[in-house]
Order: sequence, then C-alpha cells, then structure tokens
Amino acid sequence: MNKFSIVSLLTCASLSLSFLLSSPQNAYAENSKVRVILVGDSTMATKSGYGDALCQRFQPNVDCINLARGGRSSGSFRAEGLWDKVQELLRQADSPTTTSYVLIQFGHNDQPGKPGRSTDLVTEFPVNMARYVTEVKALNGIPVLVTPLTRRSFKDGVLENNLKPWADATEKVALETKTILLPLNAESHAAVQAMGEAEADTLAVAPPPPKVETTAASNVTDIAKLEPQGAAKSAFDRTHVGVKGAAFFANMVEQELKQYVPAIRSAFRSAFKTEDAK
Repeated sequence: MNKFSIVSLLTCASLSLSFLLSSPQNAYAENSKVRVILVGDSTMATKSGYGDALCQRFQPNVDCINLARGGRSSGSFRAEGLWDKVQELLRQADSPTTTSYVLIQFGHNDQPGKPGRSTDLVTEFPVNMARYVTEVKALNGIPVLVTPLTRRSFKDGVLENNLKPWADATEKVALETKTILLPLNAESHAAVQAMGEAEADTLAVAPPPPKVETTAASNVTDIAKLEPQGAAKSAFDRTHVGVKGAAFFANMVEQELKQYVPAIRSAFRSAFKTEDAK
C-alpha cells in the first residue's frame, strides 16, 4: 500500500471517529428498521457495478435500494431528477425508528471530456457532494460518502489512479461536513495493484479479447468512452465489473461499512456466501 493510500485510510478513521462522537443520529436501536439507498454511477449500478451485490449481503429485513445509474455525474444525477426519488424515499420513512443510510459515490463521470456530465473539480464537484450531504441530513438520513471505485488500467505493471483528485475532493467534503467516509478508491486501488493486471481483468463484465490482452494500446484510458450515458456495459473494459468483480468490491464496501459505521454491522448477514446471490 502506498503512502497516499495510508493517508486516505487514516483520514477516514479520523472522520468516522469524529462522526461517532458527535452525531446522535448514529445511535442505533436494535429494533430499528434499516434502509440503505445507493446513489452513484455505473460502477455502483445494476449489471455494471457492485451495488446489487452489496444489497444482497444485507439481512432480508433490510431495505437496500440501488438507485445508481450508469453515466451519471454528481451534476447530471440531480439535473435528470434522479435525486428527487432519494428525497421522496427519505420523506416516506416506514416509521420514526427507520434508520436510512444513503451511500453517495461519484467521480467517474465528473471528469473532463463528458459533455453534459463533467463538472469542475474545484467549483462544482465538491459543492454538489456537499449539497447531497446537507439534504440527506435535513431529511433525517445518514449520508455516507464513498470515494470512486478504481479503474483497472495498468501501465508498465503500475495501476493508474486518475480518479484520486476526485477521491481527495470527496474526502475534503466529508471532513468539512463531518460525514462518514468510505475510502473505496484507496482500498480498491491497493487491492487491484496487488493482484496484478491479469487477475484484475477477470473482474470485468466480459473476458478480454486477445487484442486487449496483447496490445499496449489497451492500457490507454479513454474515460469518455468507458462510461457512456445510458445502458450498462456488456463488453470488456477496465472500469465496469461482472459477477466476480461485483462480489469482490461489494465485500470490500461491506467491510468498510462495518469498520466506519459500527451501527450497521448487525444489518449484514452473518455468513454471506457468493452462491447466495445466485
């Protein structure tokens, strides 16, 4: 694990401790109803991300709603009216004892080169993320910011991390707003670097064609093409995940939630197995 990953993890630990000590809404009653709402892009969405696999790891009495949509950014998710559904759900809590966690992950489509989706890293992205946090808290929900899932493009054996600036910006918003932060970017980057390119390619939606396996050009990341607006990916790329990748990263997010949100631990199945998701 590199020094940047270590710093990120230490930051998350500090943020989570601060939240636990300062926020009464994190006090969880054993008879509370738990609801988890996922907000993000294709790396969290159905068929292309880890979101559904994460939902399957919760107890049957936990409502886990995956509202992540492919190709969306922190700006376009709201602009298209998708955020309205989140607010509607928060207003319609089943009972006063319902605890609603809203996991929010953006960054991939906020990067430059995506007309109608890209946001400015300094003046727009952090403002958008902070606004989501504020609105979740105003509706008595618990926001959980998630740094963007790593891409899996290697160059000369080294895994790129061109999403780190967006991860850093998310961390800063979490610090300023005293919000729980899951360091998914740092942890997923470290894990993928450790497994190497060949193993990382097995996490994709489809197997790599021979051309991708053997040409250096396959390592050139065209982020505008990797996350098109609309339907989930069905071919090989190094951004989206298939069944194996979804299970791998869902487990990672589960462990992060258990570490940084202790109150949610009992909401997970005690012995989840991959075949349970089939």
